[in-house]
Amino acid sequence: MNNSGRWLDVGIVIYSTENWKKGIGKKALKLWIDYIFSIVSLPHVGLTTWSGNLRMIRLAERLDLEKEAQIKKVRFWQGKYWDSIKYGILREDWVK
Repeated sequence: MNNSGRWLDVGIVIYSTENWKKGIGKKALKLWIDYIFSIVSLPHVGLTTWSGNLRMIRLAERLDLEKEAQIKKVRFWQGKYWDSIKYGILREDWVK
């Protein structure tokens, strides 16, 4: 994996609503971040979502990702502007 950009955001998608509210997202994102830190020598992993995605916001916070930024009204969906929200975690905080 080329990490010359030194910047990495992760994310997950669980399309089927029948698989929501089962803890699958939390397990998947935790495994994904574990894997990323194991193969890439970066000090930080980020996750960017939008203010309407309350499940992803709660998930990021449950996994102790820190809210690092909120950019007002930069995402447009269904006739409305939403904020972009950036979370992140440092390697040393993740491995604790």
